[in-house]
Amino acid sequence: MRLILQTFAAAVLVASVSATSAGDSLVPKTVEETWARFDPHAEALETEIIRESVENGIVLRQIRYVVGTFDRKKTRVAAFYAFPEKGRSLPGIVQLHGGGQRAMPETARFWASHGYATVAVNWGEHVIGEKEDPNTDWAGIPAGFLDPKHHNDVSPDKGTLHAKPHPWNSSWLLYSAAARRAITFLEKQPEADGANVGVTGHSMGGRLTVLTATDPRVKAASPSVGGSGYLYSDIVGIPGSARRMRADLMLYDATLDCKSYWPLIQCPVMFLGATDDFNSPMELVIRGFRSLPNKTGAMSFTPHMNHRVTVDNYAARVRWFATHLKRTFKFPKTAPARLDLKTNDGIPRFTVWPDLSVPYKLKDVRILYGYERDPRVRFWRSADVSRNGDAFTAACPVMDLKEPLFVFANVTYDTGHPLAMPRGYADTPLLTITSQTRQAFPQQLAEANVRPSGDRQRVIEDFKHGWRDWSLVGVGHTAHWNYETHKPNDPAFVGPRGASLALEIETTAPENTLAVILETDGWRGYTGRKTRRYTALIGLAKAESHALELSVNQFVTPDGEVLKNYDFVTSLILTPGQKEMPGKVTKVWQGRVPVFKNIRWVGGEFASRPRPYLKQGASEIDADAAFRAQFDQAVIESVDREKRD
Repeated sequence: MRLILQTFAAAVLVASVSATSAGDSLVPKTVEETWARFDPHAEALETEIIRESVENGIVLRQIRYVVGTFDRKKTRVAAFYAFPEKGRSLPGIVQLHGGGQRAMPETARFWASHGYATVAVNWGEHVIGEKEDPNTDWAGIPAGFLDPKHHNDVSPDKGTLHAKPHPWNSSWLLYSAAARRAITFLEKQPEADGANVGVTGHSMGGRLTVLTATDPRVKAASPSVGGSGYLYSDIVGIPGSARRMRADLMLYDATLDCKSYWPLIQCPVMFLGATDDFNSPMELVIRGFRSLPNKTGAMSFTPHMNHRVTVDNYAARVRWFATHLKRTFKFPKTAPARLDLKTNDGIPRFTVWPDLSVPYKLKDVRILYGYERDPRVRFWRSADVSRNGDAFTAACPVMDLKEPLFVFANVTYDTGHPLAMPRGYADTPLLTITSQTRQAFPQQLAEANVRPSGDRQRVIEDFKHGWRDWSLVGVGHTAHWNYETHKPNDPAFVGPRGASLALEIETTAPENTLAVILETDGWRGYTGRKTRRYTALIGLAKAESHALELSVNQFVTPDGEVLKNYDFVTSLILTPGQKEMPGKVTKVWQGRVPVFKNIRWVGGEFASRPRPYLKQGASEIDADAAFRAQFDQAVIESVDREKRD
């Protein structure tokens, strides 16, 4: 088996590596070595135009081009190429879809409508256009989502390019090669300026964005909810929380994990995140982001969301490319931040200084803080913010000195000019940028004499601030609205033992069914406990205001397990019955989306809960030792950073 990374034109072999006879010295050990023998210009693109259309002044072409010849197998990828009808030498965008998805013509048209020559790469191999159209073809190499499937790690398998552990066994490099060849395609188009290209992608496409951004031709990048790196490392303070890999993890980390790519990226990066994302946990994003060699990047996190961003965050991405590729926008600088632990009353205070030099109105500064060690199920409290000149400050009280404190601010600007957004988003003049983030370890809290403060609460949601503390999906859609909060996982809002969950709901049509869901141990497989969804289905016979009181034993899993207590609840979810249990509830929600009021705990007694991230009987010392170790390492890194600065 042979791997040809530098490919050939005119039947001339440029370079090859033997997979069966080469010694370990030929296996790349670094990112630089991994890509050193891939030349994105070496082989002819052999571009095919499958069809072309023009709509609203945007030309859309469905195309296919050669990625490269690997092990004497010529691979091709399909894509959509879009540009304004009379455009010439436009900045380029390479767009990379997410896992299980496909390139979309609407996405290519969207970026073209903003003045870019855009290639949306169909790396996942699903059908685009007509079923019989020439499509992505990985030539039998494990890649894509058809057959064979995506191959994550470096291990050899049926069809891989090497018979021993090697980075080019992984599909990830083939996908990134396809993105790099898309840049080569743009370099050859009269509509595009191939020397001025940005890369963007969501989820798996976000990771591919990070893997591709080391290409020196990339002038700006914007990954979202993917590409953090460090997924195979424990979340600090949670032993056993790392993802598992049977393959050569050391080789994988050095050549494929995004943590090894971040320090090599030279272009400005805008990361779009969700604070509770499963695929790029917030602390891991920050860790990777801080390793960027330059300080021209920015982050924009949507609070309470998992794997989604809101319109003001997405708008930041569009403005980012307008700043760095078109030079038509002045992007705000990231707000510096300070967390003061030593205060007169023992309550930490967080201060940020937003960029007020930009010619836009500062609309809002929102400071959020939380304690949960696992960012995927952390509830972010909204603090009361006060302004003193250019500084915005909020108290961030700590309830338990054994747990960490995490704080950041979202700064929202009103540009005064509505921005056209892609399908699923309303046009908006807003953009949100996340400040510098800060955290305090338990050791730091104790050394600063921080005082534990705050009481347990019975009121979960009084809606004085609307749905501010919730993740909202399908808003306004009568059949698919879904409202979720991690509030019951916050130490102040954990349900009392024996309490009932009470709420009021106002409906506008009869014969509806509400599903109230309590999910336990979300993403906590490291505890040995499984994630479970306990659902209470409530029939609402009349169109009126209903007062509900649900006892703990009304929450039941699909296999009949009854909830015992609220100790390990990570999410409270409200949704139509047929959406949660379509087999049991067949009638779609009728009337308008309901109005909720006064969600609260009734009865029962407050009691301490077990530390939720620990296995039964696990040593708390082991978990806390990780925080002490990271604190010591943070001090070392801080000293090194000061020397460099």
